[in-house]
Amino acid sequence: MLKKVNPKQDFVKLEHEVLKFWEDKEIFKQYQARNAKSDKHWSFLDGPITANNPMGVHHAWGRTLKDVFQRFKNMQGYQERFQNTFDCQGLWVEVEVEKELGFKNKKDIEKYGVDKFVNKCKERVNKYAKIQTEQSIRLGQFMDWDESYYTMSEENNYAIWHFLKKCHEQGYLYKGRDSVPWCARCGTAISQHEILTEEYKELVHTAVYFRLPLQSDKFKNTSLLVWTTTPWTIPANVAVAMSPDFAYGLYQHKENKEQIIFLKDLEDKVFKKDKANFELVKTYKGKELAGLKYVGAFDDLERVEKAAQKNPDTFHTIILAEDLVTDEEGTGMVHIAPGCGKEDFDLSKEEKLSVIDVIDEGANYNAGMGELSGKNAKQDPKLIFAALKEKEAGKYLYKLEDYQHRYPTCWRCKEELVWRVVDEWYISMDELRHKMADVTKKIKWLPSFGLDQELDWLKNMHDWLISKKRYWGLALPIYECKCGNFEVIGSREELKEKAVAGWPEFDGNTPHKPWVDNVKIKCSQCDETLTRIPDVGNPWLDAGILPYSSLGYFRDKVTDVDGQVKTGKEYWRKWHPADLILECFPGQFKNWFYSLIAMGTVLEDTNPFATVLGYALVRDEKGEEMHKSKGNAIWFDEAAEKMGVDAMRLMYAAANPYKNLNFGYGPADDYRRKMILLWNVYSFFVTYASIDKFDPRQNRVDFGKLNNKLDQYIISLLHETIKNFTERLEKHDVFGAISYAEQFLESLANWYVRRSRRRFWKSENDDDKNQAYHVLYGVLTSYIKMLAPVIPFVSENMYQNLVRSFDDSAPESIHLTDYPVADEKLIDQGLNDQMRLLLRVVSLGHAARDKGGIKVRQPLSKVTVIGGAELDKDLQELLADELNVKQINFAEKAVGTNSRDNSVEKYATQQVKLNFPILGKKYGSKVKEIQQALGQGSKIEGNELIVGEYKLSADEYELTYEPKEGYSVESDRELVVVLDTKITPELRQEGIARDIVRFIQDLRKEADYNVDDRITVNYKVGDKRDEIVKVFKKHSEDIKKETLAQELAEGELVNADIEKKVIIGSVEIKLAIKK
Repeated sequence: MLKKVNPKQDFVKLEHEVLKFWEDKEIFKQYQARNAKSDKHWSFLDGPITANNPMGVHHAWGRTLKDVFQRFKNMQGYQERFQNTFDCQGLWVEVEVEKELGFKNKKDIEKYGVDKFVNKCKERVNKYAKIQTEQSIRLGQFMDWDESYYTMSEENNYAIWHFLKKCHEQGYLYKGRDSVPWCARCGTAISQHEILTEEYKELVHTAVYFRLPLQSDKFKNTSLLVWTTTPWTIPANVAVAMSPDFAYGLYQHKENKEQIIFLKDLEDKVFKKDKANFELVKTYKGKELAGLKYVGAFDDLERVEKAAQKNPDTFHTIILAEDLVTDEEGTGMVHIAPGCGKEDFDLSKEEKLSVIDVIDEGANYNAGMGELSGKNAKQDPKLIFAALKEKEAGKYLYKLEDYQHRYPTCWRCKEELVWRVVDEWYISMDELRHKMADVTKKIKWLPSFGLDQELDWLKNMHDWLISKKRYWGLALPIYECKCGNFEVIGSREELKEKAVAGWPEFDGNTPHKPWVDNVKIKCSQCDETLTRIPDVGNPWLDAGILPYSSLGYFRDKVTDVDGQVKTGKEYWRKWHPADLILECFPGQFKNWFYSLIAMGTVLEDTNPFATVLGYALVRDEKGEEMHKSKGNAIWFDEAAEKMGVDAMRLMYAAANPYKNLNFGYGPADDYRRKMILLWNVYSFFVTYASIDKFDPRQNRVDFGKLNNKLDQYIISLLHETIKNFTERLEKHDVFGAISYAEQFLESLANWYVRRSRRRFWKSENDDDKNQAYHVLYGVLTSYIKMLAPVIPFVSENMYQNLVRSFDDSAPESIHLTDYPVADEKLIDQGLNDQMRLLLRVVSLGHAARDKGGIKVRQPLSKVTVIGGAELDKDLQELLADELNVKQINFAEKAVGTNSRDNSVEKYATQQVKLNFPILGKKYGSKVKEIQQALGQGSKIEGNELIVGEYKLSADEYELTYEPKEGYSVESDRELVVVLDTKITPELRQEGIARDIVRFIQDLRKEADYNVDDRITVNYKVGDKRDEIVKVFKKHSEDIKKETLAQELAEGELVNADIEKKVIIGSVEIKLAIKK
């Protein structure tokens, strides 16, 4: 028996009930095991979520999509692994632990104890992995949560050791000295991969224009005018770069005769109001000034003096560097400080320039920097301004100005970055990038532009900086010797074999700092005892190795999902490459996708995944980034309990993954309303099916032999929708699939059910009613199975009532059922197309009524349809009833053709409006010809407008109609619908009868009657009563049938349950009803 349905269901309460049901019945275990013996499998590789904080709503987008695909494939009968992964190591976690402990820098960690700090990091990971697991379960995500994979595991860390050893063997691994982005707070390099577009912030810095006096008899009392937005780098200056063919002006001050040189084209930007005080003396090409020497403001500092002595020929010299110099800002020359910038450092190698290392890892000026030593370069730029102003009576400082620009920040702590020259470990890309490009091309990228973005990144990226001067992360297995040799350990076994000291202290601990650092090995070249380098690894190594570490590649034996024990490589070959990965794509081209491809190329020269689906970013309702500080961040737990996760999942599934999603409770309400629409259909069915004691096992109906057009249509549309929905999911297009599902629900609720209500209301339990029940039951049970991967909670609740209440031998959960398969024999494409045309006519017909100010309850004599194919007789009757018209007239010829019979000109004046912006782009000056040709006439062919020799597409013109008296007209391209709005007395009285029915129905609702309650109706009519009384008598039977009234009489009703006065026209009517 069907259980009663609450028409105002609390979906959040429902979700918690379903969660308890899943837990009590151990549904996931059954779900996990249902395809264990299947002969087909589908491999999904989970992009690890960082176990560092509770989930935000942005995490739920990806986890929803992951769950949709895994549920879909499980219902299709595929073996799956359901392995969740947690990212554990790196600055993500370290910075949060530092905040917890109140630490400000790395010195605090060293003082606290590295071992204690690392254990705190592990504790945080375990804490938030548990929280995120609970949140993911709340989201409805089915995973094998007891077997989640952690990147901090020994297996994962040793797997990366193996990869790095392979890199070493293939000649890719090296130690390099370079100028790198550096976070002073975190005390580590930030690789090129980690500086994402979103890490560049719009900041205002104080830019400085400063003078560098030339040392030349030809240019006495003359200075180069140089500009920089990073004044802390000025003490590191060793050269000035010009462009060889730029024109540089020599300007002289009219009073003090001071001379300055800078790019002539920038004189307005540089001088501004001061321009009147200078005059241009001469112009030089950059190449004419190359080789000149100058003096700097900080030449007296020890470190600067040493740099001058090291390379006296090139120190403080004008050099040519066309690619570095711009004529759009600054002064047309670049201050070169190789110790403080990547491009400058590269240039120093070409030009044999000295490198001045001016700051330490905390961005404090090093010793040998005079009064600057020990002071922070970034936090106090005024130190530089003061020095420029004070030295030699201020001859070095020209002016300061605020400058807004995009500047990189640390992806973790958000502090501004600096550049330092340091020794780091790299994987060379010279040879590897080409191999990786070949692997990348084997992958299907969704969206398709992802392939070009990844290839572009591979083409232009620097070598992969893999070292971090931190604590919680992969202990890089590199042992460096003074003799120049370095050893790379590839496994725990190799480390044990080569250990000459420290193994007992390490044994039993994870391969992390500080425990692994106890182990010493011998140099294979000189026999020196070696200690591991102190660096840890880039955290993207941790996630990049997953296609190997989490798929048993390094294990001796693995138990497969079917219970068979296989070798690790056999298991890996079965599940690799993954059929699908999906992740938020803006930053992953540089990070996870890249690391997966790099590690797959080195280890097996193969693609680690077949398809990647990228999705965009989650923003707030206004499209702005969510931040706690802005007060617009929404936490997952809050959203789940406020909007419900099924609505959240539906919103994510319906979102175009290639565009940012604006998340908020307003947009979520739209999807909650869609769920309410489905629930209303379900509630309607259960209500009437319960009244009539419907049992789907009895009086079954053959859907191939239906005799009602609406039934035929909704079954045909259902199977067309299942077919399209399935095809879209197979192509990883959830967004497109949901579009089909939403269109079907609209047709089901607002067309099929609305038009079929009387079939369920009527008292006779005839074949037509039985057929309607079976059709709606079949549609609902198939539709909720189709949508079960998307809205697992509501679909489960409906399934338990619709299916399990009748058949306790059915699968215990909807998620244990087979995915519905479209029966193409039941798809009637001709009927579907005709019904789509009918619904277009309905939409235009109602719009025409609105335009004419005529309510739907008022019958009209005729509707004329121009430009569409004629409908079958049954559908014409349906259309007439829906539009409440007596006659349907289909024009024989489309609008705009030569025939005048039934054409729109009878009813309205046609007007064509050209879309000039679009036409102008396509036709240019010929638009005037089109305008002139339009004056001679036009015609419509399909969606094209024929104007002379031109064929205009649908977006290049608009048709409008001015109706003639007695008509109302609406159009949609080639289709025109005309309503005859003239109302006869008979039509008016029929409309009054429909108004009476509506008022009685409203009284039934106010009285809170059951839908099947039979009633008595009495009425009393006031003045001007003749026409109303006539209507009551003439339409008595229709009114009684529509309102389930057994009696309809004039006069008072004794002991009425409810009575009310209503107005029809200007006549007052008193209506009273009782059961």
